[in-house]
Amino acid sequence: MFGKVLIANRGEIALRILRACRELGVRTVAVHSEADTEAKYVKLADESVCIGPASSSHSYLNIPAIISAAEVTDAEAIHPGYGFLSENADFAERVEKSGFAFIGPRPETIRLMGDKVSAKNAMREAGVPCVPGSEGALPEDPKEIVKIGRAVGYPVIIKAAGGGGGRGMRVVHTEAALLNAVNMTRSEAGAAFNNSTVYMEKFLENPRHVEIQVLSDAHRSSVYLGERDCSMQRRHQKVIEEAPAPDINRRVIGRVGDRCAEACRRINYRGAGTFEFLYENGEFYFIEMNTRVQVEHPVTELVTGIDIVQAQIRIAAGEKLWFKQRDVEIRGHAIECRINAEDPFKFTPSPGKITNWHPPGGPGIRVDSHVYSGYTVPPHYDSMIGKVIAYGDTREQAIRRMRIALSEMMVDGIKTNIPLHQDLMLDERFMKGGASIHYLEEKLAAKSEATKGK
Repeated sequence: MFGKVLIANRGEIALRILRACRELGVRTVAVHSEADTEAKYVKLADESVCIGPASSSHSYLNIPAIISAAEVTDAEAIHPGYGFLSENADFAERVEKSGFAFIGPRPETIRLMGDKVSAKNAMREAGVPCVPGSEGALPEDPKEIVKIGRAVGYPVIIKAAGGGGGRGMRVVHTEAALLNAVNMTRSEAGAAFNNSTVYMEKFLENPRHVEIQVLSDAHRSSVYLGERDCSMQRRHQKVIEEAPAPDINRRVIGRVGDRCAEACRRINYRGAGTFEFLYENGEFYFIEMNTRVQVEHPVTELVTGIDIVQAQIRIAAGEKLWFKQRDVEIRGHAIECRINAEDPFKFTPSPGKITNWHPPGGPGIRVDSHVYSGYTVPPHYDSMIGKVIAYGDTREQAIRRMRIALSEMMVDGIKTNIPLHQDLMLDERFMKGGASIHYLEEKLAAKSEATKGK
């Protein structure tokens, strides 16, 4: 096991990693920007190093500064968390070439799965079901592009190979609009991702977003830890996540999960990862793999009893997985609400000082957050300030416990999206389970129209 780990991130995930390290008896180094000097995890870490000003590009994305911090503190490994540099293959490579362990996949694996075209090709070879579409990158010949569009069938979606997070995508409903959409997406992809390669997929009109969590060690042992439903989204950003996914046959999950674990063995995957799928009409369609820990990992931890962050660290230290697939059991149900510093219905950011912070408690309630009374939410980063996770023997009990938790939670001084979550916990469609990825946006649009009409 490592003696000391540097945490190359901020916010609630930095605190989550710190706690996992402390339980393993590992000392920690927190790197931080000038804006995060007073953060809880900075105070709790064994050591801390300021790596730059508030701007992410000069701090949390500053690779030389992070490597230097690891060198001066004699850290042995670097955990990237999620976001920032977590899926940057160049960073992972630089970490390893500098003599540190990267707590995540190998650089070549991050590159393979970071390119959506190569990722889909690798998944097809492993038997993972994929969305129908072009067999690789779209060609330059316009006639060939039109031919592919006809074969796939409209509507289609044009995606950037290097895209992600909802960026670099364009839906096309007619053949007349196809070539212009391809050219525009190529141009935007080149500017945004320095990679103008695009590909085509069938556009699924009313799918759910269901993902499979995997763990894989350096000794070619891989397991899947069930699935999560992350369909409650706004602008491709997840709002609520839950495990297991409602109303999906466990045998179907088992078949897809086994293929994901096999894919990990084929690509020599190492660490934690998530296979993201669209699910429609009883079928799974692979869309991408996230080669890092997910924001929503707590719901899987609660229903499996497996500490995913500790598993990442143990795997990076060279340990073998200490359990087999047959040992993984899904018990109960867990729901996570992302708490953001923003207007609950206009979604404008609401940074500022939190004058009163009172997190909820009680049976089955977990709160992952780095904030406290008197903490100032900086305007420079993502608006998420924490996560409330409710666990119950059944989905209905988890929802009831979440309602109570949200009613107890107090955050004064700034606006948060807690009222939105309270609304959703009483929403008939959400309570039924299985809503599509479009449901929340349609609900919000209808509410906006109704407000205008008054």
